[in-house]
Amino acid sequence: MKFEGYRILVQMANRLGPWVFNLAARTIAVGYFLFSRRTGESRRFYAVLFPRKGCLYHRWCTFRQYQNFTTIHLDRLLANQGRPVPFSVAGEERLTAAIADSGAILLMSHLGNWEIAARLLMRQRRDLRLLLYMGVKEKEGVERTQKEELRRAGVTIIGVDQGDSSPFAAVDGIRLLQAGGLVSMTGDMLWRPDQRRLPVTFCGHRAYVPEAPFVFALVAGVPIYVFFAFRAGASRYRVVLSEALTVRAASRAERGAAVAEAARRYAALLEEALRAHPFEWYHFDRFIHDPVDRQSPAG
Repeated sequence: MKFEGYRILVQMANRLGPWVFNLAARTIAVGYFLFSRRTGESRRFYAVLFPRKGCLYHRWCTFRQYQNFTTIHLDRLLANQGRPVPFSVAGEERLTAAIADSGAILLMSHLGNWEIAARLLMRQRRDLRLLLYMGVKEKEGVERTQKEELRRAGVTIIGVDQGDSSPFAAVDGIRLLQAGGLVSMTGDMLWRPDQRRLPVTFCGHRAYVPEAPFVFALVAGVPIYVFFAFRAGASRYRVVLSEALTVRAASRAERGAAVAEAARRYAALLEEALRAHPFEWYHFDRFIHDPVDRQSPAG
């Protein structure tokens, strides 16, 4: 959705009601479904997820994916209008323990609405210090507005340029973790071609996840909590925090294995959540690659 069109839709919704935004967004999503080249990747993804189903079912899954994606924009609009977003948190005691102890990494994914999850966590815990790493696109429209709204909600945003591999972007995150804060990073998106990545097995295929979150956890000595926010009705959410993933190594030689094991456990949690919520997958680039030979490791 282009920024100017998005801005006009928001203005119309503020005057006439959110139904205008919802109708327009769903109509636009139909257009993308019919004419976007990216639908081919979604059909391929659902063919891997549902191998016993036919191509028409995979197209239907893609249609539902595109329609469900509009709810992210709708719920952002409602939140900005000051409308309450009912939600529940599964694993809230883990978040409380992380805040009281030594901080933690919240590992987000493009499954469910991670943006609303960040907002709801800030609303749930007024004392929460949350830093969020986000990729910066060359031309940002709606994404820039998204970042500004998260900042107003109290989230600290650090933009990571797709062409910047500088290690200095990590300094603020490490400092916040050492001070007991929370750092949120993406676990299923690679921002740069040269970004360090780890191979994992996902749905019987090879996938790649960024190495950074797991190295952060190892260096800072903090746990990782995988979190999702799934829609549980009209503008109602269920936020889920996993059990803690720890990344520990007794020696430098064991660090690689510890990081790889944490990535493997994350991929397993992501796949489990995906199978329970297959139509809230909003990763439109290639994530699943070639099938994995069961006789050899994912890498």
